[in-house]
Amino acid sequence: MISEEQLNEYRLSGEKVRVVRDDIRDNDVRGIVIAWDDEHVLIRRPNRNVVKLSRHYIIQPSKEPRRSPLDEHMNDESADIDR
Repeated sequence: MISEEQLNEYRLSGEKVRVVRDDIRDNDVRGIVIAWDDEHVLIRRPNRNVVKLSRHYIIQPSKEPRRSPLDEHMNDESADIDR
């Protein structure tokens, strides 16, 4: 889950972020962070609609290469095996 500090940096800078929900690129949500609580984040999309999403999704700067949730899941599993 993304930290409060990172969300605050995105909010203050107004940097566009990408929320990766699954492995399908078309399902990503892009916009700016406007608010959050313990479980959710509010993203304002370019068309001015606001979307409420889980903070457990991958939230990254829009300009960075897209990270796949499947890769993240595989890394988590390999870390569990190494322990």
